[in-house]
Amino acid sequence: MNNLKATREGYVDGILQAGRENSRVVVVEGDVSRSIGSASFGEEFPDRFFNLGASEQDMLCEAAGLALEGFIPFVGTYGVFVAGRAWDQIRTSICYMNLDVRIAGAHGGVSVGPDGATHQALEDIALMRVLPNMKILVPADSNQTRAAVLASLEADGPVYIRFGRNPVPQLYTRDEKVKIGRGNLLREGDDITLVTCGAMVSLSIAASSILQDRGISAGVIDMVSVKPLDRELLLGQAEKTGAVIVAEDHQVTGGLFGAVAETLALEMPVLMDTVAMQGSFGASGSPAEVMKKFGLTTSAIAEKAERILH
Repeated sequence: MNNLKATREGYVDGILQAGRENSRVVVVEGDVSRSIGSASFGEEFPDRFFNLGASEQDMLCEAAGLALEGFIPFVGTYGVFVAGRAWDQIRTSICYMNLDVRIAGAHGGVSVGPDGATHQALEDIALMRVLPNMKILVPADSNQTRAAVLASLEADGPVYIRFGRNPVPQLYTRDEKVKIGRGNLLREGDDITLVTCGAMVSLSIAASSILQDRGISAGVIDMVSVKPLDRELLLGQAEKTGAVIVAEDHQVTGGLFGAVAETLALEMPVLMDTVAMQGSFGASGSPAEVMKKFGLTTSAIAEKAERILH
C-alpha cells in the first residue's frame, strides 16, 4: 500500500475506539489537541477529556492520580516536551508505581520538518527506554499506530507510543495487530538485516529493493516494539545474515540502535552500522529536506549496507 497518511491519524482512531469500548479510558492533553487530533476524543467524550494547557509535569501527575483511581489515561502532547519536561514525574509518579498510564509522544523525529529543532523529538526513546517498567512502541504508519494504541490497553504498567506528524506510506492494513515485545519481519534476507522503526520503515523497505538490484539480499525487521525488544526475531536474523544496519529517526545514542547493539553485543556480536542522527539537533524545512540534510534516506541505508559487506 503506497497511499500516504499521517501516523497521528491512527492515534486518534485508536483512542476513539478505546474510549467507545472502555469507559475507564480518559485523555489528558497539553493544549495541542487540534495539532495531534485528540480534540475528536473531547468532542465525543467531554467528561473524559482534560486539557491542562502547556503544563507537562501537571499532566503526568494528574494521569498518575487517574490511574490510581482505576482509569486508563492517555497523555498526549509533543514527544520532545512530554519526555523532556516531565521525565521526573514519569519516573517517580508513574514508572516507580508501575501505573497504567499511556504516554503519546507526537511529532517524533526530524521528519516533522517545519516545526524545527526545538519541537523535533530526537532523544525521547532514550529517555523512556532507560526507565524501569516502561514499554515503548514506535509504529510505522497510521494503521499500526491505531493498533499500538489498542495493544497498550493489554499491557500492565506504563507505555510510551511515539508517532509523527507528516504523511508516510501505509504499510499495514486496518486489521493490523501489534503485540508488545514482538517485531515484524517484513522481508527475508540472506546477506544483511535492516532493523528499523517508525518513519524509517518505508525507507528501509525501499533500500532493500535497491540492494536486491545490486545483488544483496537484505531482510527488513520493523521493530515496532523497541522495549521490550523482540530478541528472538533479532537474534535469529542476525545469526542468519551476520550483519545488521539499524535505521531510526532518533539520536544514535540510546534509541533503537542502542537496544539492538546492547542485545547483540551480549548475545551475538555481528557486523553493525547505523543510519541515525549523529549527535546533532534538527533543523527547519520540509520533511524531505530535513531527512536528506541529516542523511536519513533510502540511499544512505543502502550505502551503509554495501559498505559493511565489502
